[in-house]
Amino acid sequence: MREEIEERCLEIGQYIAEYGATVRAAARRFGVSKSSVHKDMHERLPELSEPLAAQVSQILRYNKAVRHLRGGEATRRKYQSRKTGLDGE
Repeated sequence: MREEIEERCLEIGQYIAEYGATVRAAARRFGVSKSSVHKDMHERLPELSEPLAAQVSQILRYNKAVRHLRGGEATRRKYQSRKTGLDGE
């Protein structure tokens, strides 16, 4: 594995572990695709740091488990802002 990819894997892993970030947030922060983040975290990171990989895996499982709640909340906020925007006119 190239050294720059190894460094990116470790940096993304540390970012997710520190902030509990989602794959989407990590991809945006590091300027890579979500697919790259998935591959880095699930295939490459365990080869580099097993403890960090275990921690990241736990966070990503949690994020996946609650994504439907976050999506519902985002939709609620979207329509709430539309409603208050209409009332204000």
